Amino acid sequence: MRTGPIAGLALLLSACGGSGEGNEAAANDAAAPAEPTPVAGAPTPVTPSTSLPPGDGIPGVSAPPPANEVRPAAIPAPIATEAGPQDAVAVLNQYFAAISSRRYDEAYRLWNGRGEASGMSAKAFADSFAKYAEYRATIGTPGRIDAGAGQRYIEIPVQVTGRLRDGTPVSLAGPVILHGTGDIDGATAEQRSWRIENSGLKPRPTTDTATPR
Repeated sequence: MRTGPIAGLALLLSACGGSGEGNEAAANDAAAPAEPTPVAGAPTPVTPSTSLPPGDGIPGVSAPPPANEVRPAAIPAPIATEAGPQDAVAVLNQYFAAISSRRYDEAYRLWNGRGEASGMSAKAFADSFAKYAEYRATIGTPGRIDAGAGQRYIEIPVQVTGRLRDGTPVSLAGPVILHGTGDIDGATAEQRSWRIENSGLKPRPTTDTATPR
């Protein structure tokens, strides 16, 4: 049996076929790009390789808010306000209303120092008004506020008409000066409020009905 030439031919064909497939695989490997080897510090998909202009960012990480986003308005800090002229007039209205209603303790405390500026005790103050059967006040236009060294003063003209218990008519007129402390550190609410510092009410002829200005 002649097997030598056939076996040799089979081996030759096998060698040729194997060599062709190997060459094709090598060609394909040469055409495919090599996978890059990561380098320390190299840009990644979440670290842009180019610098971003101000205000930009990475969506979901550091992106600025949308342009149409409504931001809550800043709440302004409260502004401290000092009592003005009309507050001083209100104190005088309260004072004379208390006297007319015989609430002398209340009126007494509207003097500076919770009554001390009147120069009388609470009892002497009440006794000084006990002789009146009627006591009515007309308050004029307040002057300007004089301020300095954290203190402030205001002068308001007042005219009082009334009647004593024995029926004698009474007419008084003059300025009433009020004092208050400015909005300074350590000042209490009581000190910042207007309080009567001095009264220039003096007797006037009962026929004088001029209205204070």
